[in-house]
Amino acid sequence: MSEGERYHHGDLRRAIMTAAVDTLAERGPEALSMRALARRAGVSHAAPAHHFTDRAGLLTAVATEGFRLLADALAGEEGLLDRGAGYVRFAREHPGHFRVMFTPGLLHEGDAGLSAERGRLAGVLRSSVAERGGGEREQEGRRLAAWSLAHGFAALALSGGLDAALAGRDPVEYFRTVAAGVFP
Repeated sequence: MSEGERYHHGDLRRAIMTAAVDTLAERGPEALSMRALARRAGVSHAAPAHHFTDRAGLLTAVATEGFRLLADALAGEEGLLDRGAGYVRFAREHPGHFRVMFTPGLLHEGDAGLSAERGRLAGVLRSSVAERGGGEREQEGRRLAAWSLAHGFAALALSGGLDAALAGRDPVEYFRTVAAGVFP
């Protein structure tokens, strides 16, 4: 992009985030470079670093936004199965966010905003399992099993690993069927 084609963004931070999320959805975190991102967003090569300091700072911002969006989406669902289906739907609708949210080593793990949004999501997931009763130990096991099922299904669906099993069916609805067999 030539200097003449560059333009001023009203919300430069948002423009960079959008370009990052799009790149992550298309090619994954390995393909994300600050310089290529600036080019894609139509801004100077220094603009992303000005707003996010470094690549990990940008990915932390994307992951933080992802945890917030996911917690918001799941809070609007009722019950364990609907929240699990909402988790799979989120991964399909926000693959750029999903690909970095749970990938160790990409983020500034000590970031307060990231920790707060992760905690908020954990609270929503905890309440899904608590609704089914049982002691703390039983709930802890159920939480891990439910999260593993939803996250594993979502990750496999995103990567194409379930294409044959899905045979053209909607992954969200197929997840409901699978999860209902595991969590009647």
